[in-house]
Amino acid sequence: MAVTTAAAPPRPSFLSRIAESRGLLSFGFMLPTVVLLLVFLTYPLGLGVWLGFTDARIGRPGVFIGLENYEYLWDDSVFWLSVFNTLLYTVSASILKFALGLWLALLLNENLPFKSFFRAVVLLPWVVPTVLSAIAFWWIYDSQFSIISWALKQMGLIDHNINFLGDPQNARASVIAANVWRGIPFVAITLLAGLQTIPRSLYEAATLDGAGRWQLFRYVTLPLLTPIIAITMTFSVLFTFTDFQLIYVLTRGGPVNATHLMATLSFQRGISGGQLGEGAAIAVAMIPFLLGAILFSYFGLQRRRWQQGGGD
Repeated sequence: MAVTTAAAPPRPSFLSRIAESRGLLSFGFMLPTVVLLLVFLTYPLGLGVWLGFTDARIGRPGVFIGLENYEYLWDDSVFWLSVFNTLLYTVSASILKFALGLWLALLLNENLPFKSFFRAVVLLPWVVPTVLSAIAFWWIYDSQFSIISWALKQMGLIDHNINFLGDPQNARASVIAANVWRGIPFVAITLLAGLQTIPRSLYEAATLDGAGRWQLFRYVTLPLLTPIIAITMTFSVLFTFTDFQLIYVLTRGGPVNATHLMATLSFQRGISGGQLGEGAAIAVAMIPFLLGAILFSYFGLQRRRWQQGGGD
């Protein structure tokens, strides 16, 4: 009796195995993004770190000088003033943007008439180019023709124009106010999106248990909104800490360096002043602060596991 054996299936080709491999396919889709990140982010970052260890100037490559740029900055009072200004600017603006943005998001989440229209209007400060916003505020803060000074004089609250951008303290407050006005829409719309993911049944159950408006916010809204708050405020802090256009157009770091941020000082020393190595060193000094903001986001996101019943 003849015994027949089934023919072995043909071995798939190399290209077929690649097409069927989810890992390789995912890598193929990610490869263009990886290349773009390497070209436009990793290389400039690496070059900036290297320039911080050289005495490079515009038109001259420079030589390796080790930590001399950082030693100079350690004794530079203007640099430390810019660090103080940057921290003050970032912390003050971020707190105000969060408080006002959360209030606006809660308001827009209610059943208001023309709700869609108001949501679109709220986005206007965010979509307007930063330079145009800065020019508008530059006119608003003008020492002679300020609309704020004119209105306050008409109400009898002041008898002379306010020097918004010429006084150091006023200038700090003015640029913070401009940044808050521009950044509130981002915080408000992002938190509003988070609010709309919270099931209404949770509010109804809490209301039946006798919870008031504050209890609903404290024990329902805030815990479920925490991951969104962490992400939103991390991006807000990053945007604020690295702000350049608004300050450069409004004050260029003045008066007497009162509004110089680390980003504007880096530009002034590296590009306007020609000291590329020193400017790069100031930019590199910003990295630890930015890493701190990213870690804040990471630990904030750990709340997500607790909300889903996982371990801390």
